[in-house]
Amino acid sequence: MNEWILVIGMMLVTFLPRYLPIALAGRVELPAWLHDALGFVPIAVLTALVVQVAAFDSGQLVLNWQNAQLWAVLAAGLMAMAGRNLLSIIAVGVLVYGLARWLL
Repeated sequence: MNEWILVIGMMLVTFLPRYLPIALAGRVELPAWLHDALGFVPIAVLTALVVQVAAFDSGQLVLNWQNAQLWAVLAAGLMAMAGRNLLSIIAVGVLVYGLARWLL
């Protein structure tokens, strides 16, 4: 009996967070501040993923001048602040990463 309760509980925990936004879409109006805040979620998630890849190696924080990935992220970040051309941002990041790997 306990196994069935566990399975049903896991089903609800998995299903409800996926179903409720679809079921309530268009019926519930979000406050303006929440709507504005949700616009930053993709940027925050992408930043977390990039920093994790660039600054950590085998679970250890690597913030030194020999970290080629960190140089590439910094260069791409500066390029993103200078302009919003996605192709140029990617190209600068890849070029700086390649140069840093070759030089360091």
